[in-house]
Amino acid sequence: MVEKLIKPNLSAHELTLATRVIAGEVNAAARAISLIENGSAKVKELISELYPYTGKASIIGITGVPGSGKSTLVDRLTTVIRSAGHSVGILAIDPTSPFSGGAILGDRIRMSSHWNDQGVFIRSMATRGHLGGVALATGDSTLVLDAMGKETIVIETVGVGQDEVEIVDTADIYVLTLLPDAGDSIQALKAGIMEIADIFIVNKSDLPGADSTVESVQAMLDLQEYLPEAWRPPVLKVEAMNNQGVDTLWETINKFITCCPELLVKRRRTRVENRLRHIFASELTAEFEDAFSGKKLALLVDAVAARKTDPYTAVAEVLKKNPEHQSFQS
Repeated sequence: MVEKLIKPNLSAHELTLATRVIAGEVNAAARAISLIENGSAKVKELISELYPYTGKASIIGITGVPGSGKSTLVDRLTTVIRSAGHSVGILAIDPTSPFSGGAILGDRIRMSSHWNDQGVFIRSMATRGHLGGVALATGDSTLVLDAMGKETIVIETVGVGQDEVEIVDTADIYVLTLLPDAGDSIQALKAGIMEIADIFIVNKSDLPGADSTVESVQAMLDLQEYLPEAWRPPVLKVEAMNNQGVDTLWETINKFITCCPELLVKRRRTRVENRLRHIFASELTAEFEDAFSGKKLALLVDAVAARKTDPYTAVAEVLKKNPEHQSFQS
């Protein structure tokens, strides 16, 4: 596919950024992700060119409570994946630096052992105030890694709470990391993030309380009625720092892919649907702000505030006046 896109008579300067990404150029991928993070106007064209070359990678989301060793787990898991012959792309979502506005880069420090591996691409991304455990640009950045040929993509979220489950809209497989003796944490998390996990990891399982944490998670799973028939989420004890249990995690991930192809197809379709909804909302909001900024918006606000119309009717009238949206009114 790459050979068809790259014309032999083109010089390096004439190749598009997308073409260079598809050819696997690391610098081009880094540049593409920077454009995405910065909200560049070039992103739409970039994604349009890359999209036909995506959809091949397996995307693993690793999330969990703060301090549960996610970065170390990702580092050790990457070593195992590379040993299996797969290329890896890593998006490590870090808290936003209060000084630079960028990622604090703690994840990349812990994954320094892979810096010189050409088969691994690591990118830290700042949340920039976005809730949900992932950065707003994560979805499109995943497409960049997919298009550049990374066979496995690992997304590490920041430490999350019970309702921060946006990894569902980004990954194929959800791995939740917990700490030993985390009974109270499980109670706090079960209303949200605990219900999405495909695989549970009790990391640092050499610490006291690991067995009781496994039992607590198993008891919670016994109460769930909507688990897929083909898959009951396993609860694995891991010591990532000592490379204990990481091989088993990789084997379990592959087993999930083998056992649940229909579920994966459904998730990917849902992800596309949610992405379309997000883009629709963003485009309509931007269009509204362009068309009704300043005096026009003030008049609209005055009419609603004076109860001359209601908010729903006001928005409906705005849409009706825009010919581009007539097809959505039928």
